[in-house]
Amino acid sequence: MVKPSKTRLTPSRPDPSQDTPDFSASGNDAGTGLNLANHFLIAMPSMLDPMFGGTVIYMCQHNDEGALGVIINKPTDMNLDVLLERVDLEIQVSRTGLDQTPVLFGGPVQVERGFVLHTPTGAYSSSMRVTDEIALTTSKDVLEAVAMGAGPSRMLMMLGCAGWSPGQLEEELGNNGWLTVPAEPHIIFDVPIEQRFSAAMKLLGIDPLMLAGDAGHA
Repeated sequence: MVKPSKTRLTPSRPDPSQDTPDFSASGNDAGTGLNLANHFLIAMPSMLDPMFGGTVIYMCQHNDEGALGVIINKPTDMNLDVLLERVDLEIQVSRTGLDQTPVLFGGPVQVERGFVLHTPTGAYSSSMRVTDEIALTTSKDVLEAVAMGAGPSRMLMMLGCAGWSPGQLEEELGNNGWLTVPAEPHIIFDVPIEQRFSAAMKLLGIDPLMLAGDAGHA
């Protein structure tokens, strides 16, 4: 489990040294013609990095500057009410159970920074619309809206993200590190965290128990 000691939710652009694409990058078409935005990356057994073992990543951006996604099935020991307290917010109007929603570990890049994956509700100062149904926001105003009971109706809150430099993700795919499949919003927002890996695998018609480490990517 990840135990962040400091939380920052801010509209500042990602650190270029972390190989994380900026939200202002134009378009989602990767230079290779491969565009995995709005796809799930599902870690293969051959994935040796323990940080990504057993993970499902929702891809938010993929272009010639690299790729960006967030892990959707790796909870930390922090709940949303604790996170809000750390950014000097207090829930004023709470929806049932929302304050006890687990904060996820979104990836190893900028782990002190908040990322909110949500249904596109409201206009936030640093937000990227991935599809008509899903957006990614990094500015504090989305949490201010949540605290006031006016935030997105469906959301995941995570610390950190996963980022790839140009060509890096394609190389990992070529090495059978990931399976890929078009994403389904209900898996992100409705399926329990511990069931998301199996649910994503089933989109490919694969039983996770039968997955072999040397299988190719979809």
